[in-house]
Amino acid sequence: MEEGKNNEKKAHSKVLFESLNILMSRWVDGTFSEILDDWKWIFSYSARYKWAILIYTVLGLLSTTLGLVGSVVSKYLLDVITGYRTDQLGVLIAVMVGSTVLNLTFNSAFNRFNTKLSISIHNDIQADIFDQIADADWLALSRYPNGDVLNRFNRDVETVSSNAISWLPSIIIVLYNFAATFAVILYYDWFMAVLALSSAPILFLLSAAVLKRQRDYGKRVREISSDMMSFEVETFYNFDTIKSFGVVPHYSEKMHWWQDKFRDISLKYNLFSIKTGFLTSALGALVQGVAFGYCLWRLWTHDITYGTMTLFLQQRSKLSSAFNSVISIVPAFLNSSISAHRIRELVELPKEVHTPESSALDALTADGFTIQMRDVNFSYVEGTRVITSSAFVAKPGEIVALVGPSGEGKTTMIRLILGLVRPESGEAVIRGSDGREVALNAETRHLFAYVPQGNTILSGTIGENMRMVRQDATDEEIVEALKTACAWDFVSKMPDTIHSKVGERGRGFSEGQAQRLAIARAVLRDAPILLLDEATSALDVSTERQVLRNIVRQRPNKTCIVTTHRPSVLNLCQRVYRVMQTHVTELDEETSARMVQDF
Repeated sequence: MEEGKNNEKKAHSKVLFESLNILMSRWVDGTFSEILDDWKWIFSYSARYKWAILIYTVLGLLSTTLGLVGSVVSKYLLDVITGYRTDQLGVLIAVMVGSTVLNLTFNSAFNRFNTKLSISIHNDIQADIFDQIADADWLALSRYPNGDVLNRFNRDVETVSSNAISWLPSIIIVLYNFAATFAVILYYDWFMAVLALSSAPILFLLSAAVLKRQRDYGKRVREISSDMMSFEVETFYNFDTIKSFGVVPHYSEKMHWWQDKFRDISLKYNLFSIKTGFLTSALGALVQGVAFGYCLWRLWTHDITYGTMTLFLQQRSKLSSAFNSVISIVPAFLNSSISAHRIRELVELPKEVHTPESSALDALTADGFTIQMRDVNFSYVEGTRVITSSAFVAKPGEIVALVGPSGEGKTTMIRLILGLVRPESGEAVIRGSDGREVALNAETRHLFAYVPQGNTILSGTIGENMRMVRQDATDEEIVEALKTACAWDFVSKMPDTIHSKVGERGRGFSEGQAQRLAIARAVLRDAPILLLDEATSALDVSTERQVLRNIVRQRPNKTCIVTTHRPSVLNLCQRVYRVMQTHVTELDEETSARMVQDF
C-alpha cells in the first residue's frame, strides 16, 4: 500500500516538475499569454455554471472538514477506550457516527453533483464545437486528419470539461485540505508536522534527476500506441478489401509486429519505473519509519496518547496526499490549456462564406437554376493550379457531363459548384430565372442534391437513410423516390421493405444497389440541381438510362451535372466538358460523338 502511494507521489512530482519547466519556458519565450488565452476560453464556459461551481466548492469544503472532524473524534475515542475520560464515550460515539454519516452524505452529493456538472459542460462544449467544426471552411478543415479531429473532439473536450468546472474549486478545496490537515498536526506537535511534510518535497527533488528519461520513455510509448491505433483503425475500416485480396495473414503479422514493438518499449519503461520506484519507495518507507519511531518514543515517554499517535500517522499520510493534490494543480492547469488550444485551433478555423441574399433565390426554385463559371482559377496549394481560366455552364432541363482522366479536377469542379471551395479568381455563380446571380456559397447548398463517389449508405434502416435529407418525408414519398431510382424492385422484395436494416457502409447490398439507394435519397430531396459524381458507374446501361430519364421527368427544370466515363450518359447530355491539364473545355458535338465511339 505504502509503495503504491509513494509511486503515486513520484508520478505527481515528475509531472509537476515537467509542467513547471514548460510554464517557465513559455514565460521566457513570451508565449505564456497563449496559456492564459486558452484558460479565458475555458472560463467562458465555466461562467455559465458559476452558481454550480459555488455549490461544488461548498460541498467539497464541508466534506473535507467532516473528514478532519472524524479523524480528531477517532483520536479521542481511542483515548477513551484506553482509559481516558470514559464519561465522554457516549458523546464521542454520537459525534463520530454523526460526522461519518454527514461525510458520507456530502461525499455522495459531491460525487453526484460533480458527475452531473461534468456531463453538462462536456455536452455543452462538444455541441458548440460540433457546430463550429461543421461550419469551418472545407479546405482549412481538410488539412486535419479525421482521426486527429475526432481525438480533439472527444479526448480534448473531455479534458477541458473535466477541469472547466472543477479546477478553481479544486484549488480552493485542496489548499484548504492541506492547510487544515497541517494545522491539526501542528496543533498537537510542531515537529511531527514538519516530519509529516518532509517526504513530499524530497521526493519532488529526487524526481528531477530521472525526469528526462521518464519523459522520453513516456513519449515513445504514446507515439507507438498512437501508431498502433492508426494501424488498427485503418485495418478494420478496410477489412473487406484486405479479405478480398486474401492478405489477412500479412496483416496478422503486422499486428504481431506492432504488439512486439509496443511490448518491448513498455517493458523497458516498466523496468525503469521499478528501479526508480524502489528508490522512492525506500525513501518513503524511511520517512514513515522515522515518523512511526518518533510517535513510539513520544508514546513511551507518555507525552502523547495512543489516540494522538494514531492521529499523527493517519494525518501524515493525508498530508502527503494533500501535498500531491496541491502540486497536481499545475499539470492539470497546463494539460487543460493544451487541450483547449487544440480545440481552439479547430473552432478558430476560417468559416464558410454565408451570403444572406441567397435566400431570395428560394422563390425561383420551380423555374430551375443555371450554374455558371467564368474565367475560374483555383489551387489547393499555392503555385499548383488545379483549374485554370475555365468556363462552365449548366442550365435548367439539361444534363451536362464533366469527363476526363482521373485526378484532373472533376471532383474539384463539383466542390466549386457546391461552394465547398471558392475560386481564387473568376466567378462561380448560380443564376435564377429573373437573371439574379449569387456567388456559390454555403447558403446555396440547400438547392443541390448530391450523390458522391463510393458507398455513402449509413447504418440504420433504408427509411432512415432516405430521411437523412428530408426528415418529414412520408413512406409513400420514399417509395416513389426508390421507384424513380430503380431501387424499389429490390427493396420491395425485402421482408420489411423500407424498414429493413442496413449494415454499416451499406453492408449486404451490391455496389449497384447501394448506388441506386444513394440516387433515391438525392431524388427524395427534390432539389432543383442534381450532382452525380460517377454515381451510375455500377449500374447496367439500361438501368442507368432509365434512372436519368426518370429524374428528368420528375422535375423538367432540374439542372443535372454528372461526372462520368460512361458513353450511355454522354448520349443523354446536352453539353460535355472535358477536364484535362487544369483546363475545363466544352466539346463540340463531333468531338463528343467521337468520345462516345472511343469508349
